[in-house]
Amino acid sequence: MSALFILIGISIVVAGSFLAAFLWSVRNGQFDDDYTPSVRMLFDDDLKNNNTENLTQTK
Repeated sequence: MSALFILIGISIVVAGSFLAAFLWSVRNGQFDDDYTPSVRMLFDDDLKNNNTENLTQTK
């Protein structure tokens, strides 16, 4: 039974360290994406144009 308490304690410490690492990375801007939102509309237009070209070629 004491081994179970040790494993629970270790798992809480590991989970806490992962949470701290995640919060640190969010605060330091690791998940900020400055490039993709500005170009997303260009990629969507290309996909729409390719789809319409494929439809007209098959008809």
